[in-house]
Amino acid sequence: MLDSNYILDPWSIIEDKFDQSKMIDSESIFSLGNGKIGQRGNFEESFSGDKSIGNYISGIYYKDKTKVGWWKKGYPDYFAKMVNCPNWNSIIIEINNKLLDLSKCKIISYRRELNMKEGWCERKVHLETSDSHEIEIKSKKFISLKRENIGVIKYSIKALNSKLKIKVLPSIDIDVKNNDANWNQPFLETIETLTEKNFSTVSSKVINSDFEIATFIKTKYFINSIAIEGNYIPSNNKKLIGCSSTFDLNKNHELSILKLGGYVNSNDTPKKEFKKIIKHETQSALKQGFVNLLDENKNEWSKIWDDSDVIIEGDVKSQQAIRFNIYHLNQTFNGKDPKLNIGPKGFTGEKYGGVTYWDTEAYCIPFYLGTKDSTVAKNLLKQRYDQLPNAILNAEKIGLNHGAALYPMVTANGEECHNEWEITFEEIHRNAAIAQAIKKYLNFSNDNEFMINKGIKILIAISRFWEQRVNYSNALNKYVILGVTGPNEYENNVDNNWYTNYSAKWCLEYTNETLKEIADSNLDHYKKILNETSLEKTEISKWYKIINNIYLPYCKDLDVFIQNDGFLNKDLQPVTSIPIDQRPINQHWSWDKILRSPYIKQADVLQGFYFFEDDFSKDELLNNFNYYEQFTVHESSLSACIHSILASKANDLNKAYDYFVRASRLDLDDYNKEIKQGLHITSMGGTWMSIVEGFAGLKIINDKVYLNTKIPKQWEGYSFKVNLKNRKIEIKVNHEATSVKLISGDKINIVINDTDTYLKN
Repeated sequence: MLDSNYILDPWSIIEDKFDQSKMIDSESIFSLGNGKIGQRGNFEESFSGDKSIGNYISGIYYKDKTKVGWWKKGYPDYFAKMVNCPNWNSIIIEINNKLLDLSKCKIISYRRELNMKEGWCERKVHLETSDSHEIEIKSKKFISLKRENIGVIKYSIKALNSKLKIKVLPSIDIDVKNNDANWNQPFLETIETLTEKNFSTVSSKVINSDFEIATFIKTKYFINSIAIEGNYIPSNNKKLIGCSSTFDLNKNHELSILKLGGYVNSNDTPKKEFKKIIKHETQSALKQGFVNLLDENKNEWSKIWDDSDVIIEGDVKSQQAIRFNIYHLNQTFNGKDPKLNIGPKGFTGEKYGGVTYWDTEAYCIPFYLGTKDSTVAKNLLKQRYDQLPNAILNAEKIGLNHGAALYPMVTANGEECHNEWEITFEEIHRNAAIAQAIKKYLNFSNDNEFMINKGIKILIAISRFWEQRVNYSNALNKYVILGVTGPNEYENNVDNNWYTNYSAKWCLEYTNETLKEIADSNLDHYKKILNETSLEKTEISKWYKIINNIYLPYCKDLDVFIQNDGFLNKDLQPVTSIPIDQRPINQHWSWDKILRSPYIKQADVLQGFYFFEDDFSKDELLNNFNYYEQFTVHESSLSACIHSILASKANDLNKAYDYFVRASRLDLDDYNKEIKQGLHITSMGGTWMSIVEGFAGLKIINDKVYLNTKIPKQWEGYSFKVNLKNRKIEIKVNHEATSVKLISGDKINIVINDTDTYLKN
């Protein structure tokens, strides 16, 4: 394991060194959010060191015009980017008329803690200014889970060795921009600003859309915990909206600022309601005070942890890591708003634009299915149903018809908005992830109504895509799929990617099986589906032909499935042959060299063994795992978790544990040297899967629940709760035994380590 910059603690992330070169990394780690609004872990006061200021609202995006060197027919017109909003976090401090800038001070002691159990971040700094004044700064803040539009800061300055004149400007900084803009243009325009003493608002509009947001702040001052009034001088800086106040602070006295801030937005609130909501939110919160607001937040987090905590005994680095992953998953998305989805970086950075990828279905839905009411996952799938017309349009762009659907690789509203051809129109395996998510949702919820009314229409449209996307090869006497990119993005425009071909076969099989089940249970429903989708028997017959005759590359000598045509032509040297100073290869090698190498970015063939495990024997899993593992560089955040799950199934618990640690501590230990760009939120769902589906072996086959539990030697025990089939179940595993308890719901039969067990309250 790599050395971490953070102290090991089961419930907190603690930073006790001030290293200017690492602060931009820590901004990602210490990010805060509530599923609707969020911000990077930026300092409130000035910091001229390397930083990336970021405040974001889920669902608010800018249509950034596509930037490509050579336009191809079918390219999306824009890439959706979540908007970096005005920064309500800013508190500008002057000490004796000199700007307080942490990068220009002597830092005597420093500590920052992200308390995941209670949902707050606290920072304490003892510093000496350039003119020898010693002060102590304390900041404690959180984004409220209960009051979803606001965040709260309590910021204090204590004079330690002399009397000080302190000027404070709590402000909204409108001098913000997106770092990932294609054309370096602003995403927001300011419509109006208003400041009245301790209250300020900024009205903004997203430039090429109808989205409008209002940013607001309200403050209150205290000296030694006694409320005082400021003198409120309007800022003369047009980029900093607010009023400054000046105070004389005696030695050992402390000035504190309670600052409320946040956003309302037109995506979920009528514009005419903005002022009323802001007034109500700020007055109500200010009346509560910091302590009561913090207690509210603690109570909300307690409810979340009661359902989603994973307890690991005997291994603090694993315990800290899994809670860090669960914490950020819940900060990013809570399922309260059915219009919202999960961005790969959440509120922690701008890479990937904050929009939806196949990660939601493949890596996130299992977590939300297991830890929340099933309606959360249902709403995510309902979004895909509502966006089916756009997926059909997307398939039409590559010449397909008759209701064939290609779901977007990247989307904010159902439209494809990714602008790299080899990803946008070649990485077509994402269709299968959506079908897999539908199956998992049905397994967990038994919501047959969703399948009859919505799910089957998605499956039919996806199956029509595969039917038209295959070619019949006379040379092979097989159906083939040409010109694709598999999960391994280090190979583009290949033929017969095994995972893609097998996914097509599986999707067609699943659609046919589902249609048959509907016909057997209710013929009227079946006829209605055929009528509404114009599905003909000739189509279904063609699907069966493809299922029975699709080409699945296989090497008899190696006894493995071949990743794609041409893979065995490469110089098949293992990952261990790459010099350490050339890793990660995506930061050291040319793209040409990467494409010609055998190195695999993430699980590709092995992704198939995860999704379709029941189709293969244990020997097939072992052969393919051992073969492809040696070429895998794990330079995708989505790789290590799949390898951990498969290693568990192969009974190699040492590897399973090592991959779990890599997956769960990917960001904390910055394995891929990219943490400043933000956290890998969606892969965090895969970390939870590594425990629940890997070590605990939870799966549902033919409507029956199975547990095949294992435990790494590094752990004394582990436990978690899971929601399935309208029941809540608690699972505890140690080296001696596995115990399972039904917490709520009707009795259920579970097969625990090959033993049928009935659970009842």
